[in-house]
Amino acid sequence: MAQQDDAEREFDLRWADRAEHKEPSARARMLAARWRENPPEPQPFRADPGPVTPRRSSWMSTALVFGTVAAVIVLLGWVRFRAPY
Repeated sequence: MAQQDDAEREFDLRWADRAEHKEPSARARMLAARWRENPPEPQPFRADPGPVTPRRSSWMSTALVFGTVAAVIVLLGWVRFRAPY
């Protein structure tokens, strides 16, 4: 019975693939509707990238992490020092 189901399913898939009219996907319909009202501007094949923002250097990130850890350690030590025994 399972073999017959697979054969019928394969037949159905081949039949669907040969269909003359295929309905576009939901995304394709959404983009078509959006572009009908507001068409996109033409883009060159390899457009120049936009302005690049300067990246934070790795030493600055490292210093920020170590500074945060040191501040937490000092804060926890201060709280423990001030706590009543």
